[in-house]
Amino acid sequence: MSSASPPPTREFTDPPNYQFPTHRLSRVLRNPEKQPLVLVACGSFSPVTYLHLRMFEMAKDYVRQNTDFEIVGGYLSPVSDQYKKPGLLSAHHRVNMCNLAAEQTSQWLMVDPWEAFQSYQRTAVVLDHFEHEINVKRGGVETPDGARKPARVMLLAGSDLIATMSEPGVWSEADLDHILGRYGVLIIERAGADMDQAIDSLSRWRHNIHLIHQLVQNDVSSTKVRLFLRRGLSVRYLLPAPVVDYIEQHGLYMDDGPNASAASGAVAAEKEKGKEKEAAASSSASSS
Repeated sequence: MSSASPPPTREFTDPPNYQFPTHRLSRVLRNPEKQPLVLVACGSFSPVTYLHLRMFEMAKDYVRQNTDFEIVGGYLSPVSDQYKKPGLLSAHHRVNMCNLAAEQTSQWLMVDPWEAFQSYQRTAVVLDHFEHEINVKRGGVETPDGARKPARVMLLAGSDLIATMSEPGVWSEADLDHILGRYGVLIIERAGADMDQAIDSLSRWRHNIHLIHQLVQNDVSSTKVRLFLRRGLSVRYLLPAPVVDYIEQHGLYMDDGPNASAASGAVAAEKEKGKEKEAAASSSASSS
């Protein structure tokens, strides 16, 4: 199941003062018979939730019980501001919240800001970046006898990602082949998602697609968290406590001011519709 092809030859542009995080990356394999594995979750993380973190733990259990891999590192890679997705807070805040979550609730997760602090990078390019940093620049992972093995980089994602991959025209065929063919993906099912049809349309890469079932269903999403916050509802115990504290400290997601979404038009439109309804209701009441 290892990648037989050589690492992609690509020029990478690093953000200013960038350093690839390795402080929790295992330097030596515990089991020399295993292949080292690095998990990478790309996403908005606006904000990061407990489900994002649970995905790594579920993947860890799956890998240990069902594969010949040994996980040596796990990374959250927040998307660039240039992604322009509704609800996307500035990369500065998103990276800070991810760091708080990883450093204060986990012993092995890390946050790589490479993708966040530059122009939008395709997922295929982000995975190539990890391959370059870990296997090309650092020579992979050491085995107990002093030899070195290249680490396998794999994408970790929710089932909504695999659904978009199966939709014609959403992803280029070249990128799908690069992501699923060269790297592979671990997919965490989401409540109510039907994966069979999506997997069928991606059957040529089925050997590199690992489906992980949630034994305890969790449908917390960043979208729901943002909605709660806009409505003044508590999000404590949906997110790590340090992230909740950070959001409250900086007044995030409360309005469409300078701290709000980098693409806050959708939120503003939603509020405008609400005002129009209130005005219409008020007008109707005064005329009756």
